[in-house]
Amino acid sequence: MQGIDGAKLTAAIDAALSRLRGYIPPNSLRSYLFGLICAAAAGLFEFWLKRLDQDASPLIAYYPAVAFTALLGGIGPAILVTVIGGMTAAWAFMPLAYSFALDRYGDKVTLVTFAFVSMLLTLGADHFRRLAKRLEDEEQLRQLAVQELAHRLKNKIATIQAIISVQLRDQPQVRDDILSRLAALTATDHLVEEANGRGAFVHDIAKTELGPYVASRVVIQGPDVLLPPKYALTFALLLHELATNSAKYGSLSVPNGIVLLNFRTTEALLEIGWQEKDGPLVSAPKRQGFGLRLLSRALAQFGGGTDMLFEPSGLVCKMTIHLPAGTGSHMVGDDGKPITAAAT
Repeated sequence: MQGIDGAKLTAAIDAALSRLRGYIPPNSLRSYLFGLICAAAAGLFEFWLKRLDQDASPLIAYYPAVAFTALLGGIGPAILVTVIGGMTAAWAFMPLAYSFALDRYGDKVTLVTFAFVSMLLTLGADHFRRLAKRLEDEEQLRQLAVQELAHRLKNKIATIQAIISVQLRDQPQVRDDILSRLAALTATDHLVEEANGRGAFVHDIAKTELGPYVASRVVIQGPDVLLPPKYALTFALLLHELATNSAKYGSLSVPNGIVLLNFRTTEALLEIGWQEKDGPLVSAPKRQGFGLRLLSRALAQFGGGTDMLFEPSGLVCKMTIHLPAGTGSHMVGDDGKPITAAAT
């Protein structure tokens, strides 16, 4: 829970800083006004601090004021805060008070040190500001590129579907099978797009492919795992074949039939169980169609496999996928809380 709160806090701070950077253009009139506000706030804090302790540093509040101004306003406003801070401290907070006369050698060293450190803070904060701005611009460009690619992909798929519909109009069964598989890939692509290209969660894929049945006929159990895009598309195809087969010949073809879909993780391995119950009697087919060949071979590219048992009570399909490194940090348990490592 602490990790979630920390991530939310970091995201909130980043969002707030981003909005402030957009509202305060570097080296603009607003940025100089912002610098004056920071200098005034630091001066008031120093005045309050001196009333509590006469030996308190006369410049301690100006260091964060310089850094914060440079981070949001740029080098010019930060230099202004440095000058105002040094002059205010020399005049009001150092002996002799309310005079620019500096009798002590240590006070002169303090001012020189403040000027030097402020210069370093200014350059460092300004570099960080420029870097953050560049990263924001690159992220916006990446999102635009992803959206454009997704849009082009949708157009291409729509064109392919139109071609298939025309070319296979005399073979409706083949046509419908191909179009339904393309629809499954398109739906998963949409899930990947919504996750900014990171992939799609197995529960979301299952609910998308089994939409009409999930509420009453399909029971989904186990941790939710974020699969990378290639893994997600393959899993969507497999689930589509299982659902289609079940709707034609298995448990989903009769009113009382149900499907149990469970996920289990052990280290870097995702185990998926598909079990049909209360359906018609089933037996192993005499020949393998495209769906069965896909089920038996698709997961081999990920170091996994498929084991199918045609039991009288219904099809039982056990699938395994070797997850890439880091997938454990994108798991959610049955209670909706993140799982930081792969676990059963």
